Amino acid sequence: MAELIVPGQIVAIAPGVRRITAPNPGVMTGPGTNAYLIGETDGDGGLALIDPGPDLDAHRDVLLAAAGTRLRWILCTHTHRDHSPLAQALKSATGAQLLGHGVTPGDGRQDETFRPDRTLLDGDVVDCGAFRLRAVHTPGHASNHLCYLLEDHGLLFTGDHVMQGSTVVISPPDGDMQAYLDSLQRLPGLPVTRFAPGHGHVIETPREEVQRLVAHRLKREEKIHAALAAHGPGTLEMLVRHAYDDVPERIHPVAMRSLHAHLLRLQHHGRASSESGRWSAR
Repeated sequence: MAELIVPGQIVAIAPGVRRITAPNPGVMTGPGTNAYLIGETDGDGGLALIDPGPDLDAHRDVLLAAAGTRLRWILCTHTHRDHSPLAQALKSATGAQLLGHGVTPGDGRQDETFRPDRTLLDGDVVDCGAFRLRAVHTPGHASNHLCYLLEDHGLLFTGDHVMQGSTVVISPPDGDMQAYLDSLQRLPGLPVTRFAPGHGHVIETPREEVQRLVAHRLKREEKIHAALAAHGPGTLEMLVRHAYDDVPERIHPVAMRSLHAHLLRLQHHGRASSESGRWSAR
């Protein structure tokens, strides 16, 4: 049984890689948002930090104490408000370079304070001297989402693209179910042996996890189509009760986001249609 994740606790997950979880547990964040500090604990080499997390004083103090004056690079997987807002304060305190894919304009869930010094695109490499991080563009959960591959180590930092213990919410218009499935299916082609997710524990069987996630999404989509056929035309509020009857009702407002994303994908494939906010099977 995996050990309980404790916010603020520094946990070594691989040689030269430490996990520090923010004190922001919840329905959407699980035990909290994981920040990952990369680089040897001893020596003079620079350190990199992936996903600084929410702008909370206690979390900032723990990260600064762990990194000291050696923090050189701050990388964000995406700019949802539980992943990137602390980046600016850490940059001000340390002078570290801020890297990521930029903010999607007009999305109310984005951290509008995020201003990268360097915009990373798919395949870009951040050379940190003793180690290298390669950006992998993985849109779906967010259009600006990046995973980071720690080269020569087989460790992929997956942010919210793959989370341990829960299913990623895909929330249109910035979230896109087709893009998410396509991005998932890229991962088995990478030299990856483990996933280090933005929430939860390290995933030791990455290929199997990708297969499970894709199968889960497609099974859910068929259930949504069946609900459309049996109960449509229907609104999202009506359909979620049938398509997500296996999850607690208190989760339905969140489930409606992914429901909408699946319906848009079904519409794209000619299997659903929408008129005046009511969806029908085709």
